Amino acid sequence: MAKKVMGQLKLQVPAGKANPSPPVGPALGQRGINIMEFTKAFNAKTADMEPGAPCPTVITYYQDKSFTFEIKTPPASYYLKKAAKLQSGSKTPGKAVAGSVTVAQVKEIAEAKMKDLNANSIEAAMQIILGSARSMGIEVK
Repeated sequence: MAKKVMGQLKLQVPAGKANPSPPVGPALGQRGINIMEFTKAFNAKTADMEPGAPCPTVITYYQDKSFTFEIKTPPASYYLKKAAKLQSGSKTPGKAVAGSVTVAQVKEIAEAKMKDLNANSIEAAMQIILGSARSMGIEVK
């Protein structure tokens, strides 16, 4: 018999740096999820990723207090800021340019995020990434 799903929880946790302190601990604790079990499993699963990269994580928890989790790729804004060597995007996107990335870098980001994007081709994925770049004030050369 299948387990009864109690709910889903979405968190953004830095890769390899999950710990029981807020925001992870309280979010898991109030739903009855074993915090230490999650942090150990998450850190083990993200060990091969870049340390500190923000990882959107969807945790599905069940009635018997067990859980499963799915780790998605870091947000496009993280990759764009890294490619443009920026701390943050433009304060006034559309008016001021914060930095620039090349078409090759956009294609590389699109390929990395392809499994999490709603796109059928690399070209469509690149358009999504270009839209994110535009909203951050990053120009593409």
